[in-house]
Amino acid sequence: MTEQYVWDLQEIDETQLAVVGGKGAHLGALARIEGIRVPGGFCVTTDAFLRTMAQEPSIDERLDELSRLNPDDREAIRTLSAQIRRTIEGIAIPGDLAAAITRAHARHGEQAAYAVRSSATAEDLPTASFAGQQDTYLNIVGATALLQHISRCWASLFTERAVTYRKQNGIDHRTVQMAVVVQQMVFPDAAGILFTADPVTGNRKVATVDAGFGLGEALVSGLVNPDVFKVRDGEVVGKTIAAKERAVEALPAGGTQEVTIDAQRQEQPSLTDAQVVRLVELGRRIEAHFGRPQDIEWCLADDGFQIVQSRPITTLFPLPERSDQENRVYVSVGHQQMMTDAMKPLGFSMWQLMAMVEMHEAGGRLFVDVTPRLAAPASRAGLLDLMGRGDPLVRDALETVLDRDGFVPLLPDAGAAGRPAGGASAPAEPDPAIVAELIERSRTSVAALEHGIRTKTGPELFDFLLEAFDEHKRVLGDPQSMQAIMAGMEATWWLNDNLQDWLGEKNAADTLTLSAPDNITSEMGLALLDVADVIRPHREVVAFLQGVEHVEDEDFLDELAKVAGGTEARDAIEAYLDRYGMRCVGEIDITRPRWSERPTTLAPAILDNVRNFEPGAAGQRFEQGRQKAQKKEQEVLSRLRAQPDGDRKADDTKRMIDQIRAFIGYREYPKYSIVCRYFVYKQALMGEAERLVQAGVLPEKEDIFYLTFQELHDVVRSHQVDGELIKERKDTFRSHQALTPPRVLTSDGEAVSGAYRRDDVPDGALVGLPVSAGTVEGRARVILDMAEADLEAGDILVTAFTDPSWSPLFVGIAGLVTEVGGLMTHGAVIAREYGLPAVVGVERATRLIRDGQRIRVHGTDGYIEILS
Repeated sequence: MTEQYVWDLQEIDETQLAVVGGKGAHLGALARIEGIRVPGGFCVTTDAFLRTMAQEPSIDERLDELSRLNPDDREAIRTLSAQIRRTIEGIAIPGDLAAAITRAHARHGEQAAYAVRSSATAEDLPTASFAGQQDTYLNIVGATALLQHISRCWASLFTERAVTYRKQNGIDHRTVQMAVVVQQMVFPDAAGILFTADPVTGNRKVATVDAGFGLGEALVSGLVNPDVFKVRDGEVVGKTIAAKERAVEALPAGGTQEVTIDAQRQEQPSLTDAQVVRLVELGRRIEAHFGRPQDIEWCLADDGFQIVQSRPITTLFPLPERSDQENRVYVSVGHQQMMTDAMKPLGFSMWQLMAMVEMHEAGGRLFVDVTPRLAAPASRAGLLDLMGRGDPLVRDALETVLDRDGFVPLLPDAGAAGRPAGGASAPAEPDPAIVAELIERSRTSVAALEHGIRTKTGPELFDFLLEAFDEHKRVLGDPQSMQAIMAGMEATWWLNDNLQDWLGEKNAADTLTLSAPDNITSEMGLALLDVADVIRPHREVVAFLQGVEHVEDEDFLDELAKVAGGTEARDAIEAYLDRYGMRCVGEIDITRPRWSERPTTLAPAILDNVRNFEPGAAGQRFEQGRQKAQKKEQEVLSRLRAQPDGDRKADDTKRMIDQIRAFIGYREYPKYSIVCRYFVYKQALMGEAERLVQAGVLPEKEDIFYLTFQELHDVVRSHQVDGELIKERKDTFRSHQALTPPRVLTSDGEAVSGAYRRDDVPDGALVGLPVSAGTVEGRARVILDMAEADLEAGDILVTAFTDPSWSPLFVGIAGLVTEVGGLMTHGAVIAREYGLPAVVGVERATRLIRDGQRIRVHGTDGYIEILS
């Protein structure tokens, strides 16, 4: 090593990230790959940065102040970060450090021009690229200018966008340090960016090249539109040649300037097809070295490519691991379960252990491989029909993949399968008495689990749990339970199909299912209205709930009991939690805090109910819904009997109405049973976590969430844990949280969204899936966290997804819009139960609809109009 503060790029590799930053480490590694040319240069290390910062003690105080700022307080961040940058730029670089830099500069050529580029220790990482967060300076000539621009690079660690990005990614400002890469300038004929995977679709087999004339700065800054080339299997499979009117070129004395390109060159390709293919081959070599798709900055000079930067593409959705190279098609479990957030390892591994089909993890989400069912014609028809009825976007995405020649090889299949078309005779009616029997069986099974687990600890607990998971699957897979669920769903489909054919009624089942019995999820929402009735007369209790953010969850019920009327309120909330406290948002992830663990989560919904409803509202609403459904039944049967063959139609329809009312409520119970069992598992595992903390094995109980079930089992047996693994898992989970999971994912990495392909909606309307009939106009409340709900009567809830835990909010809203959902998912079932017009599966609804806007929800026709 030539100096303590300065290293040549040839001396650097990926292990030295802490000293040379992400960009420096990547460039050092690139320089070692055979056949890859990297412009020569050196790196000013993080030690130099720390040495210089130590010259100015006031920076420490300002970093403390910066860490306390809210990430959304843009003005405060802008002001304070500007002060820090000015301070850093004003620090004189210590003499010995400046001498080390100028010696390296002389070694590489005092008269040469250089690019001076930031290389932060939290930059170009696998989980966060930080692209464009710090500054780069081109064509810097002379030692004085070089030192000045190194100071500017250090200061750019505190640009407003860099500070905000770190806050959003949970990165402590003090832990990030800045190295600076100094590289000889390349004066290229063309430059641009190579993505070794398609950054839009995620397809790992398609590389994308953006190219323009002159320095790459013209593309990065948006000065010109690039030529875009798509390459697959060594061949250009698509290209768009832009009119490139301007370019950025280097000035002889330093700096850069914009220039106008000759008219005859503007529409010429900046690269030949052969050059594009050669560049992609270099990119594949770089990708293979780093083991993941790369975003690569390149230059072309004298028909030779030089690589000036390579970073991971952090926006790609990861792929499930697989043992072969066959094509695969995966369907998202989260979109079916109404929970598309990232799950922690304990969460997804336990769901996998209890699932009825094999599930594959990717990006903290779970997927099912449907390739075998798509390959056989009979099962394909049934799968597409089922998916289409649940979520048309999934069906369309699957059909998009099937339309590609050869991606899913077709297998011979003897018979055809699929549900009969509408108009067929009504399906056989199962015995409604089975519902009560199934519910009792489930309660008995949960009680046996609670009794059996009480005395189990250590390895014995895990042996018990593995047996409990088998029982869990037996309860889930009970054929009579599946028959009861399908009876309700088939009755829904039959009524909607036939009543539309016979009467022209869209989604008639929506009204016919109002206030159906035995729906544990809708009962949960109404029960919170009863809790509000207890609280409403007590002003001190209401005031306590309004200030609940200042109360710790573990003290909440005890503190509540101390205010006037608080004992009665506490008893009501405790009774509610005894029945529903195992629920929470994202409840399929066992690591999520349950309402019993965090009861303050319910306070906003209780306060909304106190404010928006009169006493007795729960019973009144249920009875109103029942009467409305009864009236609809009488109307439908009367109209049918007036038709040709009307008595048969009416008799079949009456049987199906009885069937839907007997069975549709049970649709929600198996999920409730799962979550009841989940809470028992979780309490036992948290007891084990407490013992690990007391034994000094883990620093925090919640660290178990970052281990899979099997890994946790091993830790309990050995009393040894890999602390670095847990730290790495926390970083990975944060990166997964920033990703949006696709409905359908292929083994090529392509995220396939699907489309509604409708032309019967007004211009500008947002299209979705109609799941609960009616039209309503009102104020949109865009709410991403149930704990932050603040709803008034007549509001329309707009959110990403609604699992059963959101149903307490449904009693107080006028309509529902979600980004995720299907006809039989929980939000849709409860919206119909409460008579709320609802449209689900509206892509990007929470971003396209602003909080407070007036909107009109067309729950029968499946679209939303934004009115203001």
